[in-house]
Amino acid sequence: MPMSLMDRRAFTTLSALTLAATRLPAQKPATSVTGAPTLPKPVGFAPVGIGDISKIFMQACDRTPNAIITGIVTGHPAEKGTKYAAQYKLPQSSIYTYETYDKIRDNPAIEAVYIGLPNSMHCEYTVRGAEAGKHVLCEKPMAISSAECRKMIDACRAHNVKLMIAYRVHYDPTFAQIRKIIHDGDLGDLVGFQGGFYGQKKAGEWRLNRALAGGGSLLDLGIYPLNAIRWLCAEEPNDFRAMVSTMEKGPRFAQVEQTVEWVMKFPSGILANCGSSYGMDGPAFVQIDGSKGRIHIEPAFYYGDVKYTFNGHTRNGDVSGGYPVTGQYDQFTAEADHFAACIRNNRTPDTPGEEGLADMLAIEAIYRAAGAPIA
Repeated sequence: MPMSLMDRRAFTTLSALTLAATRLPAQKPATSVTGAPTLPKPVGFAPVGIGDISKIFMQACDRTPNAIITGIVTGHPAEKGTKYAAQYKLPQSSIYTYETYDKIRDNPAIEAVYIGLPNSMHCEYTVRGAEAGKHVLCEKPMAISSAECRKMIDACRAHNVKLMIAYRVHYDPTFAQIRKIIHDGDLGDLVGFQGGFYGQKKAGEWRLNRALAGGGSLLDLGIYPLNAIRWLCAEEPNDFRAMVSTMEKGPRFAQVEQTVEWVMKFPSGILANCGSSYGMDGPAFVQIDGSKGRIHIEPAFYYGDVKYTFNGHTRNGDVSGGYPVTGQYDQFTAEADHFAACIRNNRTPDTPGEEGLADMLAIEAIYRAAGAPIA
């Protein structure tokens, strides 16, 4: 099967980032590559699960003086644990397994954990992290049910630790600029959105295993346009229509659906048409339509590769062709900077657990509307 556009782009970017993460870290920069203010002391992170996403996060911490790797949690302590402990100059005592994870409570150098595990493990390891007194940065989707999301929020609140969900586009200046354009009224009244994230997954990947993933492409790819549109719209959808389809017969989609398409209606009347797929060669995009203009973002959801065009009327006059592209941006380091600052300054993250819960409530509503409940 030929590699899809999404796979080619994601593979190229992911391969470069993962390769960088296997090298010995360079000297810590005096200031973050994101331009974030430098904190008096870096926050110590322990990644939980050393897959590709965690390796990228670890490397992101090397690009800022505000975050440092101080522990490793892995199911392969003799291999990955030893390797990355040597890379980050950690003592053997800072290598933990899933069975010894709770002992991180006794390591004051670990102030926060980064949960980069399969979706169905997010809740358990967030709760255990909170019980150990550690702040939690959890990858999306936050969990595989709204009940799990609430349990995570409650655990972090009970143990007085912060919970942030890794919605990296919230910390990208291109998306911030787009949000400002919308809220400045340069599009006029918002009328509608279109969005989608489409790609291919190979048989055998954990994301095609319902027990690990909790669902199909909606939780992994579809959550990107879902969350972006909710955030840009600044409203919560209250009406849903949806369909799921699995055209391909065979083992690849034995447990999860191939494609999901849905429509959301917001209280103001704004409509959003969205989709995601694990078996389609398609784009990663968002289009925002207003009464006086429109914005098209494509690519929208790869690792910092965000480009957009704007057509409409601003206070500076008519615009055709849009604003200049801001280009690549280190979204992962921006996440680390933001969470570290929240910990040091006792602030609530911009993407707290409640943001992840809102997405999961919408995801459950989409599956119900399609007649395919998530549970």
